Amino acid sequence: QYIKRTTAAMAISIRLRHEGHLNNPYYKVVVADARSPRDGQFIELVGNYDPKKAGENANVDLSRIDYWIQNGAQPSDTVRSIIKKARKKETAAAK
Repeated sequence: QYIKRTTAAMAISIRLRHEGHLNNPYYKVVVADARSPRDGQFIELVGNYDPKKAGENANVDLSRIDYWIQNGAQPSDTVRSIIKKARKKETAAAK
């Protein structure tokens, strides 16, 4: 017998990957399968975030983030906030 299998779209998320040490956190902004562990495999590295640094503490590639969001990726709440700040910085620099 033939069993028809449907392929569901893979759930992709844009989230933080923990780097650094205890009491000295450092994060990479990655595009990953939502089912993979926090520090597990990822598809693409799109930026970084250093919460201990004052001022501009995030660096993200907005063009790649836009690409992934257009293809169905869901950013986490923290990453959504980082993207929002990066867009504000980009529009302020364009003026």
